[in-house]
Amino acid sequence: MTYELPPTVKAYHRTADFTELTVPKGLLANHSTKAGVWGLIHVTTGSLRYTIAATGHAEVLNAGETALIEPETEHHVSPQGAVCFYVEFLK
Repeated sequence: MTYELPPTVKAYHRTADFTELTVPKGLLANHSTKAGVWGLIHVTTGSLRYTIAATGHAEVLNAGETALIEPETEHHVSPQGAVCFYVEFLK
């Protein structure tokens, strides 16, 4: 699924790197960003499944790939074995 960031958004926060062992439980359950906040999932090693709750659309992100999270869109992630990733927030 392809979305484009509005040209006016800027990065303002980045999480720590998470692995399959350290990913917060909240990211494994459905959650969303706030109004006006976009997210970019960056997978640095391994694979991570990203699922959008409302549609059930899921994609597996591999090392070097990203996924764009639209504001207020419920989603969750699932490590697919060993993985390292982080989330960048923009508004």
